[in-house]
Amino acid sequence: MDGHNAAGVADVVKVHGRGDTAVRALDRVSLDLLAHRFTAIMGPSGSGKSTLMHCLAGLDTVDSGRIRIGQTELTGLSDAALTRLRRDRIGFVFQSFNLLPTMTAEENILLGLRLARRAPDRAWFTSVVDALGLRSRLRHKPGELSGGQQQRVACARALVGRPDVVFADEPTGSLDSRSGAEVLGFLRTSVRELGQTVVMVTHDPVAASYADRGVLLADGRIAAHLERPTAETVLAALTRLEA
Repeated sequence: MDGHNAAGVADVVKVHGRGDTAVRALDRVSLDLLAHRFTAIMGPSGSGKSTLMHCLAGLDTVDSGRIRIGQTELTGLSDAALTRLRRDRIGFVFQSFNLLPTMTAEENILLGLRLARRAPDRAWFTSVVDALGLRSRLRHKPGELSGGQQQRVACARALVGRPDVVFADEPTGSLDSRSGAEVLGFLRTSVRELGQTVVMVTHDPVAASYADRGVLLADGRIAAHLERPTAETVLAALTRLEA
């Protein structure tokens, strides 16, 4: 496992609103995200964790500071270049599965590649589908799948293009605990066995315990780093922050 950085932010400031109502959502945040690691970004509501992910993924701009994916600096890219970078080098998994209801699971998984006019790597597609246990579900439409299966389809869609980083925003927020555990187990497997890099925003200490590293935010700043977090160490750290 090499230790290069898959993504990072340096001295990033993001302000929401203006004047008296201005809120510093990110206050001079610097963070390196190692490749082939599963990082959980946590914090109380309003801590800046979702803002940090959106800025890292090129979905939102920053007021100052630098953001990079691999060696590519995001802060100066044109809208067209940012769109290409998100399409070709970033995978997304959201709380709502965002699947197209008229398409089969396989068509949903391959949609991004089709839009990018990229041919799928069939061997990689098969290994992702098998790791997610979706082989017997590929011809089903989202309405014929459980919530957990739909989120696994969304995970496969995020991974099938072999992105530099997969960003997962509260990926288990709409799932029961068993389905959530399956999705989290797969995200961990994708890092350990498929060599992916996963960055997940979560408020759930149990979800964070699947990660290799936890980063806690409070009031737009990094408050703590946790190596090999457990539900107990995360809960204790969050409790200290809220106190």
